[in-house]
Amino acid sequence: MVQAPPGSGKTTLVPPAVALAAGGRVVVTQPRRIAARAAAARLAHLLGESVGETVGYAVRGDRCTSSSTRIEVVTSGLLLRRLQGDPGLDGVSAVVLDEVHERALDSDLLLALLLDVRGALREDLALVAMSATVEAERFAALLGGAPVIDVPGTLHPVTTSWAGPPPGVLPVDDRGVTPAFLDHVAATVRRALVEREGDVLVFVPGAREVDRVCRALVGTGVDVLPLHGRLDAAAQDDALRERPGRRVVVATAVAESSLTVPGVRVVVDAGLSREPRYDAARGLGGLVTVRVSRAAADQRAGRAGRLGPGAAYRCWSEADHAHLTAHPSPEIAVADLTGLALDLAVWGTPDAAGLSLPDPPPAAALDAARRTLLDLGAVDADGRATDRGRSLADVPADPRLARALLDGAARVGPRLAAEVVAMLQEDLPAPGGDLVAALRRARHEQPRRWAADVRRLERLAGEERALSGGRAATSASEERALPGGRAATSASEERALSGGRAATSASEERALSGGRAATSASEERASRPPSLDTAVALVVALAHPDRVARRRPDGRFVMVGGTGARLADPALAQQEWLAVADVERRPGEREARVRSAAVLDEQTALAVAVARRTESDEVTWREGRLRARRVVRLGAIELSSTPRPRPDPATAADAVRTGLARDGLGVLPWTPAAEAMRARLAFLHRALGEPWPDVSDAALLAEPATWLDLTTDTPDLASGLRALVPWPEAGRLDELAPARLAVPSGSTYAVDYADASGQPVLAARLQECFGWTETPRLAGVPVLLHLLSPAGRPLAVTGDLASFWVNAYPGVRAEMRGRYPKHAWPEDPLTAEPGRFTRRRPDPPRAR
Repeated sequence: MVQAPPGSGKTTLVPPAVALAAGGRVVVTQPRRIAARAAAARLAHLLGESVGETVGYAVRGDRCTSSSTRIEVVTSGLLLRRLQGDPGLDGVSAVVLDEVHERALDSDLLLALLLDVRGALREDLALVAMSATVEAERFAALLGGAPVIDVPGTLHPVTTSWAGPPPGVLPVDDRGVTPAFLDHVAATVRRALVEREGDVLVFVPGAREVDRVCRALVGTGVDVLPLHGRLDAAAQDDALRERPGRRVVVATAVAESSLTVPGVRVVVDAGLSREPRYDAARGLGGLVTVRVSRAAADQRAGRAGRLGPGAAYRCWSEADHAHLTAHPSPEIAVADLTGLALDLAVWGTPDAAGLSLPDPPPAAALDAARRTLLDLGAVDADGRATDRGRSLADVPADPRLARALLDGAARVGPRLAAEVVAMLQEDLPAPGGDLVAALRRARHEQPRRWAADVRRLERLAGEERALSGGRAATSASEERALPGGRAATSASEERALSGGRAATSASEERALSGGRAATSASEERASRPPSLDTAVALVVALAHPDRVARRRPDGRFVMVGGTGARLADPALAQQEWLAVADVERRPGEREARVRSAAVLDEQTALAVAVARRTESDEVTWREGRLRARRVVRLGAIELSSTPRPRPDPATAADAVRTGLARDGLGVLPWTPAAEAMRARLAFLHRALGEPWPDVSDAALLAEPATWLDLTTDTPDLASGLRALVPWPEAGRLDELAPARLAVPSGSTYAVDYADASGQPVLAARLQECFGWTETPRLAGVPVLLHLLSPAGRPLAVTGDLASFWVNAYPGVRAEMRGRYPKHAWPEDPLTAEPGRFTRRRPDPPRAR
């Protein structure tokens, strides 16, 4: 394990030393293509040779080696594919893993697989890991307790200048990096050119930001050069070549490590970086712009101290710096793991068991990746790689794009499929989000890197078609739905998708067998190769069937995967179906934003996403009503719905339970009788306990089928609740908790069992209670009497009548006699006759 700071020379000095010690060929890995080529060029220069002699390189689409090559610099991804085909790494004596601290997904997996190879096949294989951070001890432990060679830093001092943006200027908003902030970065560069000497290296997060800052620096009197991964090799080499005069190199994170940009004495850091993020629940992934970590900021600043004392201008405040994260997140913790899952399946360890990964893959993300691979037919139900999966793994691209290339080539031709896949892989700008317009622009402008990728992918697709007899391997469900299958594809779908001869009816077959069939004009048109628009949409949909989207009545879209989406482009937003290529969903937003898409027809959408087609009976409870229907869906997209007869009781009960848990019991038709019955049962449950039923919300929601009649839309809730009472207790309900009670006057009044006091409450006029000496009790609980005035207003509340007549009644009598003189207010209420009619009777006539 070698630990040394950036610029200490480990990339150029360690590989030759390893080659001398190990003998044979040494393979050196780099995280990026540009770094691999630059490292090989630097090593060859130090040896006084041309690249391809003792030192060579191999990257995606480009290789420069010979039989005399002893040191080969490759990308981690390329060595992964090589390792899958040749686990023994014949002819390789040692592997040097550079920049392992970056924690790229390919690098982490490559380290784990190499350790597996060394433990099982190649004990003699030498492994050297190199890092520019303090995690050396951790990687040394993974290497089996390897010694750590710590090379002290030799960097010159670097002065830090804090250059926060002006008030009101945000680095990032909901559209991305703001133009105002990039203008601030350009202004900081101009300031640095005035205050400092030497070349300036500027860090911004992406290629678009590089171009914007380069344009803003036109007229500064120095050479302004871009440096990012989308540039062709010649343009990248130009930025790394020494030249007379002063210059500004505007770069992405490719210049953060592994590369030496000569002449740099000043660094201007925007403080932003692009990191992958993946939402496993929605199946959405992509790059997001985030604040740089402190470790990355220090590494960037160190670029200014390689040649002598330098300066670093940081476009944020010192206070903000304290809130930066210490290190960037490992890709395995935040990225889409579909490619990793395929590599693990091909290696024979679908769950990564036994592999020495620096960090384990998150279970949710790995499960989502396996589901994607299962949809692609790349793995079986146990996660093992299928023949189709091995074919996809041979394509140096994301498995989804590999599927689009191989299956798309069989339907639109290898050239067009390669063009679309190369466009998606390079993330070429799409005007208004329109991928067809992006492809036309690419064909016209012919960017070198895109054109080279097209040729490479076209060759791979052609080779695969030759190996498979001209037919791309498809999963069983796709076989039935896509052209070339012999199952449930309609003739119109067959003609539209295949671009060739459609499946014919029996009568057409008979006509064809006797010679050339008479083809109608419409059939003739349908048999032609698909249009450019249709072909682009088909290839995109093959790559991302879960992103096939349909417009909803409100004008927004829903994708097969279940995420809602919206478009800014009005032309695309009016289409019924879309094949979405690039989509982003930012934290806090419910819907995703479609960045690029192509117009899709319904037949193609149904065929491409056929693995997500389902037909099922759905039972729902909405607004107090049970609804059953047969629903056909394409993932989350509802295609059709037809009413169905009432479901079985168990299914209905589940639906009601779910609906009531969501909406609450208040949506039910609670009549006064039902509410009174519930209150009576609740009182008895409190007073006597079991077996009197619990009728709380939680209890009723738990098992609605036991009391709720699901055969009608207007259930009798009172009868349903009463049925909860077991026998023989059911026969005593009216005895223990009667709905009404009689008072001494002979009247009966409703008992309120829902009073906050928890006691049953009876309200009656005081005159009707004369002679009532004992407080009535229900289920052993005294009734709380509300004694009312002749006008029905409360005079007293008591749970002890005997005490009331003795202590409180005299005061009530004295006050009420004057207010209600025509009503009876006897001195002795216990012997007085109760009156149903509260007016005082006339006095009897006096005796003469």
